[in-house]
Amino acid sequence: MNDRTRDPHLDSLLPKVPFSRRGFMASSVAAGFALSVQPVVAQTMVKTDTQGLTAGDIKIPTKDGSIPGYFARPATGDKFPVVLVAPEIWGAHEHIKDVARRLAKLGYLAVVPEPYSRQGDPQKAPDIQAVLKIANAKPDAEMMADFDAALAWAIKDGRGDASRVAITGFCRGGRTTWMYSAHNPSLKAGVAWYGPVTGTKNELTPRNPIDIVADINVPVLGLYGGADQGIPNETVDRKYAALKSMNKPSEIIIYEGMPHAFHADYRPSYRKETAEDAWKRMLAWFKKYGV
Repeated sequence: MNDRTRDPHLDSLLPKVPFSRRGFMASSVAAGFALSVQPVVAQTMVKTDTQGLTAGDIKIPTKDGSIPGYFARPATGDKFPVVLVAPEIWGAHEHIKDVARRLAKLGYLAVVPEPYSRQGDPQKAPDIQAVLKIANAKPDAEMMADFDAALAWAIKDGRGDASRVAITGFCRGGRTTWMYSAHNPSLKAGVAWYGPVTGTKNELTPRNPIDIVADINVPVLGLYGGADQGIPNETVDRKYAALKSMNKPSEIIIYEGMPHAFHADYRPSYRKETAEDAWKRMLAWFKKYGV
């Protein structure tokens, strides 16, 4: 594929790293994650402290009771811009909570709902098949409702600003980012990290991100690895063509030669330079759209 035109606003703010710009990447949900699973390498994991922050576990009220969650925000102040953080299939584990703290250090109120609490505990699952069984049992409708609830908590109890809300997510959370960006038009922006846009349809997941292009009116930035073995390029072109044909304000960055989960600093797939560049681009995207 040929490189797409870069966004000059973002490129003016950031260092140059080899990448190409395409349509939006996709894969089988199960295949994309199964390929990404690697042993944890704890010594590489970034750890962000809570100095200057208020952070911790929370209960997020929902229509059927509550779900666990985690939040982080600056210790002082009010009306913080809100970033909803959508977890991987392993749920709200320590790396995802650390992402919330990194955002809080930058002045955001970050909220991480635990989406799989009704289905099981993926962090205690014995193997990837068991993890996928838990994650694949989550209905999209319930997922959207959980993120609505997390946002409601952020506005009511977390000191969040309802006029400045974004979502970001990783792997399965990247898919959630696409879906929620179509579900909630009040968002200002979304950033999807290597989230699949195609997959098996069933009664729990009747549509995929590639099917809801017409509904995505939130500007979404996609961050993907060019060597992600679970993301077929053919689906990239179909997604790209659909978005462009509808004049959607979304962009994609493909980091050539990078694997799936290049931001996951607790796994061997981590690529420090690429992860840092992508993080800066995410922040520039939020800034561009007022979050």
